[in-house]
Amino acid sequence: MKQLLFLIALAALPAGAQVKITPDAGRVAIRIDGKPFADFFLAPGGNKPYVYPLRTPAGVVVTRHFPMESFPGETHDHPHHRGMFFAHGDVNGVNFWATEPSAKSPHAGRMIFRKLLEAKGGPKSGTIKAIFDGLDPQGKAMMTETRTLTFFAGDPRIVDFEVRIEALRPLKFGDTKEGTFGIRLATPLSEDKSGKMVNAEGAETEKNVWGKRSDWVDYSGLVNGKTVGVIIMDHPSNPRHPTYWHARGYGLFAANPFGVRDFTEDKTRDGSMTIDAGQSATFRYRVVIHDGALDHARIAELYRQYGQ
Repeated sequence: MKQLLFLIALAALPAGAQVKITPDAGRVAIRIDGKPFADFFLAPGGNKPYVYPLRTPAGVVVTRHFPMESFPGETHDHPHHRGMFFAHGDVNGVNFWATEPSAKSPHAGRMIFRKLLEAKGGPKSGTIKAIFDGLDPQGKAMMTETRTLTFFAGDPRIVDFEVRIEALRPLKFGDTKEGTFGIRLATPLSEDKSGKMVNAEGAETEKNVWGKRSDWVDYSGLVNGKTVGVIIMDHPSNPRHPTYWHARGYGLFAANPFGVRDFTEDKTRDGSMTIDAGQSATFRYRVVIHDGALDHARIAELYRQYGQ
């Protein structure tokens, strides 16, 4: 019965449904049903890989364009929030979260593309698998990340993200709110415009979602007059599941299992996690991008399918 309903839904896709994966200079393009869905930027100027833009099945862009592109009316804060990304603000004191060259931070690391292992499309899904090297400010390798992204055709759109972190030296993922698997949403989805966030417990707004633990968070609202939304799901196998959430009303939301002290404001707690040299840790997330509103029961069922 594992993921039976999910597989049935995939089997019911229209005959023309197809995911096409095309490597290009510094990026890999993803097209679904012949239409652009996203690009996976492997070697970007922001010093970390990211996926941008993300589109609903109807083609509505749900991610902020800045700083990759400039659109009227968009916010220009936090230029390190690029599309969908995985990064942490304190790994042995090295900042892989805010890595923009313009920041000129002496503590900024870099996640550098090494090799594309797989770029394969298919009638129902497509997969990209790539290796990246995490470098400290001196340019020395601290870790290797193997990232696997699977893109599913259908409505809603689904992206599965997996990262395997291999420690080349002892690694300490420090207790900070600045992390970890995040998406920066389109400006119209901010809470001061049309945005609404809700977690698996039914809590709403940044005040009640930020810093709390939950299986998932849905962030939805109006873009160009159309109701759209994005869900991030934390896989049950992840360390510290259910994760804490760095979910902000201005349009960022991120699953962060490490920022316990920051989130609880309890100085006696320490959410840091160590990976010994030669060892690894794996994190998995699912992103669901939907047109229209999804009620709580529907999201709960989608999460149940993911967690099986």
